[in-house]
Amino acid sequence: MKRIWFYLVALLALSSCQHKQPEPIPHDPMATLLEGNRRFMEGHPIHPDQTLERIRQLKKGQHPFAVVVSCSDSRVPPELIFDQGLGDLFSIRTAGNVVGDYELGSIEYAVEHLGCNLVVVLGHKNCGAVEAFLHEEGGRHHDHIQTILDYIASEAEEKSLPDSLKHNLDAAVRANIYHAVHLLQSSEPVLKPRVERKELRIVGAYYDIETGQVSLMDNSKSIALK
Repeated sequence: MKRIWFYLVALLALSSCQHKQPEPIPHDPMATLLEGNRRFMEGHPIHPDQTLERIRQLKKGQHPFAVVVSCSDSRVPPELIFDQGLGDLFSIRTAGNVVGDYELGSIEYAVEHLGCNLVVVLGHKNCGAVEAFLHEEGGRHHDHIQTILDYIASEAEEKSLPDSLKHNLDAAVRANIYHAVHLLQSSEPVLKPRVERKELRIVGAYYDIETGQVSLMDNSKSIALK
């Protein structure tokens, strides 16, 4: 009897030590995100995999199915507005959803080592960082906030800011999204080759903080900020 008990304990210990297989990536990751956003927008989120048990399942590794580059704004948490759970999204958040070297390196890590084949640049309505850039004529900041504003200002290099954007915060927010998408699509040596081989999709999206809706943007467009 003791021998049988020993074998049972050993079998349970062995099974608990086995690595879980990587979780399957949704057939259409973008559709999965938009479906989650629909649930959130309609007030019927299911809050999947947001438990302590889920954390325990992820302790040996993560397999997110999408990268979301979004603003640090407290009203724009990707896991909530897309109704996703722990381990589903590789989230990168900075004020104004800017993409510098650190953010780019994080995206490359998610694509190369975690197998993400979708990157979403998510801007939002009434973005404070973009608004600060538009109103910068009143004087420069004497802190690190200026670094973010300088990034936004440098996006279109030597072009001047179109009149249509000078007093149009929404258009400027969308221009900021377009710039980040095009920057990532042309980034070498990791992202651009994968985009060209259609192994990686990089898209822009706009979040309306009043309705909760996320809308995809036309990546072929480009608007100069300055």
